[in-house]
Amino acid sequence: MVLVVPVEKKLMDVKIKDLPNWILTQDFTPKGTIRAFQRGYYQYDNKYVNTNKGSTLGVSMVLAADVLFNYCVSYKELKHEQLRKNH
Repeated sequence: MVLVVPVEKKLMDVKIKDLPNWILTQDFTPKGTIRAFQRGYYQYDNKYVNTNKGSTLGVSMVLAADVLFNYCVSYKELKHEQLRKNH
């Protein structure tokens, strides 16, 4: 007797008709969710940060996202100061 372990498919490999069954096979427990985020982080890290030693692409993407996030958070204050300066 052979034990067959199902191979975990990626979302892009799942056909639309198989999507409900694929969703039901996912692990939505807190531990499973943490593992999914860790896998995503490690995939990002290996793809952008650890590509070539000395490459700044991954670090510059994180810095650009940080600048954009901080700009969005402080937009109201910046807009208020801009109006005050011109009038």
